[in-house]
Amino acid sequence: MGEQRSGHGAERTYRTREFDAFVAGAAGRLLHTATLLTAETRTRNPHAQALLTAALAHTYALWGRSPDEDPYELARRELVARFARTAWRHHGGRGGVLSALHPQERLVLVLRLYEGVAEEQAAALLGLPEARVRAVCARSVAALRAAARNDGTARGRAA
Repeated sequence: MGEQRSGHGAERTYRTREFDAFVAGAAGRLLHTATLLTAETRTRNPHAQALLTAALAHTYALWGRSPDEDPYELARRELVARFARTAWRHHGGRGGVLSALHPQERLVLVLRLYEGVAEEQAAALLGLPEARVRAVCARSVAALRAAARNDGTARGRAA
């Protein structure tokens, strides 16, 4: 019986070490993704940090259950799902580069362009038709380009 307990403890220690290594390698990119989603700045991102913490806690709870599943994909999927459920909290931007966009637009844009998720996968993940994902992405890019042009014009006038 003592051997069984020590075996379980060793397994848990290995699981924890493995998860810690994953977090050490992926947390920076996942935090940046969460920061883009919440439209916060890189230096002030408490909502993104809370979102990532909850997503990582869920990922840890599922860690090792499906050895064939990519842990980064699992964490990103949970991050996206949590953001989608709480997107109403992140409607107004907090100064981040994507703050001019609606939460759904940020979600599609971050998945497609920052994370490099294929259109079909993004559509399946968000429960949207592929054509909708394509249209939202195109509209979001156009809105960001227009905002950048307007910002450049305003800076030119100020100088």
